[in-house]
Amino acid sequence: MKMIRINACALCTVLLSVLCSSKVAAKVYQDTLHQDSVKLKQIDKNIAQKISSIPKLKGTRDTVNIKLAALSPNISLQQIVKGNLAGVFVQEPNGEPGTEQSMIVQGASGLLFNKKDIYALQPAVYLNGVPLVQDNPFAFDVQKYDYNRIGPATNLLAQIDIDNIESISVVKDPYELAKLGPNAANGAIYITTKNAKGGLRDISLNSYFGFVTAPKVNTVNGVYENNFRKPFYAKYATAENYAGYASYLKDSTNTAYYGPSNWNDLYYQNTPTYSANLGITGGGDRANFRFFGSGTKNAGNADHTSLNRYNLFFGINMLPFKWLTVSSAINTARLDRFRNNSLRDRFAEQRYIPDLSSPLSPNADVYQGFLNETKKNVDNNRSTVLNGNLTLAAKINKVTLTSSLIFDYNEGIRDYFTPSTLLDGVSYISNYFGYSQRILLNNNAAYQYEINEDHQIDFELGQSFQGDTYKYNYARAYNGPNDFVKLNKVEGDALKADYLNTLAASGFYVFRYIDKERNNLMSFYGSAKYSYKKFLTVNAIIRRDGTSNGQPDSKWVTTPAFNADWDIKEQLLKNNETFNSLHLSGGWGRVLRVFLDDRFAAGPQYRSESGWYEEPTIPGYGGALGINRPYESGFIGYGIKVPTSDRTNLTLNASFFKNRLSAAVTAYNRNDNNQVIGVPVPFELGYSTHYKSGMNINNKGLELVVNGLVTAQSKSLSWTTGINFSYNQNKLKALPGGVTELILNDNKLEVGKSAGSFWLYTNQGIYNTDAEVPEGLTFNGIPVKGGDPKWVDYNGDNRIDNKDKVMTGDRLPKFVGGWNNTLSYKNFDLNFNVIFALGQKAINQYEANRYGFINAETGNSINSVKEISSWQIFDKGKNYPIYNPFSPVDAYRVDQDLFLEDASYAKLRSVTLGYDFGKAKFFKKSGSNLRRAYLYVTAMNLLTLTKFSGIDPELINYNGYYDGANLTIPRTFVLGFKLDL
Repeated sequence: MKMIRINACALCTVLLSVLCSSKVAAKVYQDTLHQDSVKLKQIDKNIAQKISSIPKLKGTRDTVNIKLAALSPNISLQQIVKGNLAGVFVQEPNGEPGTEQSMIVQGASGLLFNKKDIYALQPAVYLNGVPLVQDNPFAFDVQKYDYNRIGPATNLLAQIDIDNIESISVVKDPYELAKLGPNAANGAIYITTKNAKGGLRDISLNSYFGFVTAPKVNTVNGVYENNFRKPFYAKYATAENYAGYASYLKDSTNTAYYGPSNWNDLYYQNTPTYSANLGITGGGDRANFRFFGSGTKNAGNADHTSLNRYNLFFGINMLPFKWLTVSSAINTARLDRFRNNSLRDRFAEQRYIPDLSSPLSPNADVYQGFLNETKKNVDNNRSTVLNGNLTLAAKINKVTLTSSLIFDYNEGIRDYFTPSTLLDGVSYISNYFGYSQRILLNNNAAYQYEINEDHQIDFELGQSFQGDTYKYNYARAYNGPNDFVKLNKVEGDALKADYLNTLAASGFYVFRYIDKERNNLMSFYGSAKYSYKKFLTVNAIIRRDGTSNGQPDSKWVTTPAFNADWDIKEQLLKNNETFNSLHLSGGWGRVLRVFLDDRFAAGPQYRSESGWYEEPTIPGYGGALGINRPYESGFIGYGIKVPTSDRTNLTLNASFFKNRLSAAVTAYNRNDNNQVIGVPVPFELGYSTHYKSGMNINNKGLELVVNGLVTAQSKSLSWTTGINFSYNQNKLKALPGGVTELILNDNKLEVGKSAGSFWLYTNQGIYNTDAEVPEGLTFNGIPVKGGDPKWVDYNGDNRIDNKDKVMTGDRLPKFVGGWNNTLSYKNFDLNFNVIFALGQKAINQYEANRYGFINAETGNSINSVKEISSWQIFDKGKNYPIYNPFSPVDAYRVDQDLFLEDASYAKLRSVTLGYDFGKAKFFKKSGSNLRRAYLYVTAMNLLTLTKFSGIDPELINYNGYYDGANLTIPRTFVLGFKLDL
């Protein structure tokens, strides 16, 4: 399949043709402006008809302030909504541009033990009614490590350009989610772009330029590392231990490790970041359009990382007949990602750990030699997205018929090569091509029946078909003929015996992987909306959804939902001057949860798993594909039901004092039932796990949104402020088979506890001598001695083992929110944004590895990798007891509360100072046609308040572990302007 390419010449042609349109057309637009405003209301309404009743009260709706968000140089949707939507927690564990990020709405519906888990927790994202399809996590099935998904692993929600967005809302109401269907089981983020509209042509030009800044670094060299280790060796080392001392630290005259530590200027940089875009809107009463194009470079401050994004958007509305509306929108983007050169990510891709006894040198001259070798690498990462819709709406008397064709397609390509000089004399190459596509056909009919002046009922019947396809081709190869051959080719002659054999064609030792999944979703629904006078509205819907990923006896599920809204102000407080509005609303709904993996539909099956412990994903040997039972991936039987999600909410919202103050408080309860989880089985059966239904997880909480106009003086200072605050409690309610606890590797699930809890030993200090150790005390069968940790023996059996581990802490915060403020004086305004997340814990794996240096270095595992950035110290670094690092109990193991830290934080995320020249007197006197000429400067990520000892509490991985390997979120300064003509 050919790549979708954005042609710069075509873009220029479109821009010139639009800009050079005749003045006669502008006169036509002006003459028909009044007609447009009437006839095009229905056109604009059709685009987002599925969530027509989401905002109940202006000022308290869960919507991003687009005007303020557009002043910050955020590249992804997650960054845009972070701290700006109640109940939405955004995880950004890596500051590298283009990396994948997470959004969790009203708590996690599943587990968070590995990277693959996070895919099943994401909300649906709708762009102009298009439910965007994301990468499928099935590619992790052929990966040894799950740090990054194979392929470009680019955040596909970086396709969103804020300057083309009209609104971003979070959908949490049970009834509205039921209308959206199974895609929205985890909630939904609904995005509407700026729409085509009639009237005089509008032109907007926006741009910014600035820098991401290098952090201040306290670098160290071998002297510091040697001094750090001395107390351990002085207290516990034997002659044999001294003989095995780290080779790179033995010679203090070795300038590679004991010379200047000046690597930071080669690794961290002040890097330019910039963007420019142009939007044009115009048309008449029968047809109007919007065009938007942009180019953005989002830069990182380390390792020469960046993301280049190119956007094109075109939307058109047509009214060929008074009763027929035709609307269409097409959006495309290209994302070119320039990735890091980290050792960990490279080794994870290569699935090979070389000798780690000599880490990277902190000396700039030596480190530059390594960088020169990395320049021989090839790492091309490109993602392309294309999505859009075509909607036909016909209104015949009181019946409205609507039909929509919706599509979304994205593809990713990664070509990767590493020379033999970086891999123990063996070159490495990998090639990836994958795509995800979604096609929908929606049809519905709406009828408005007015019983009398007080009673009205709106009926709607609908049908939807959705087809999803996911596919990837992936090959990795070793030991090419030389470092100049960077292409893995195949024998193309079908008449030869080695047809499609890469070994014969290029000499590489090749492993090939291919997978494809298709799943379909068919839905039928009927809904009714009853309105009584102006103060009571009741909505109800019933759906019948069928998924191809369900087993034969559970493919089809019927789910109902309803809500009601009572306008208290209208009925009881109509003459009250304090309340401008007062609403009470509530609802309940059930939504089908569709499996991301089609394996559960098949029941017992065979797989291609012919690997071993070190290479579990090998599909076969000698070019022959192997077929066997899924011993490694787990057994799937019959009786697996499709999960569902039940939600209940109650909202009270109001506005006071002539709408100067508005507030909304929501209580919610969410049950995600009958989920599938892998249950351990007896060893003699041969399977790693047995998948069963029956895991139930509950999330309940409160949300508060307050917006206020503190002062409002046209000729002096005015201040508007808004805060959103959310509390969530997560609890595991049930496990398959009625068991109350389940151990999954180093994690444990216990009914009544949070599904995100850690399972840890309790550390109470150190046994300084053998005499302090209780007689006969063991740790997993190993005698405890002086110098070992003092772990609590909770069951008193004189044995420290898994039975003494306790559930503690939580990977996700209990409280999240944000605080936005705007101070205005004449034509100046000052905006600042604070975000916070409170109550979460994290394991500091970075410190565990640093103190457990003996096990880390002798293990030679991927957790032993020492990046160049490890040659630094932090002001907030903690001191831990001096345990015996040579002890077989592994004193600095991560599964203990010694390394459990409070990861709560509050951040001053952005500050913007702007001036609107369009309002200035000299601009008005000049007769300029500028509607807006706004100049601003923005600073990002200025201050973090936290007790966490790592660089940044946001850099914690999804599983709650901080390994210090990810790039920092940079401090950014930009100068920009926004022109509206």
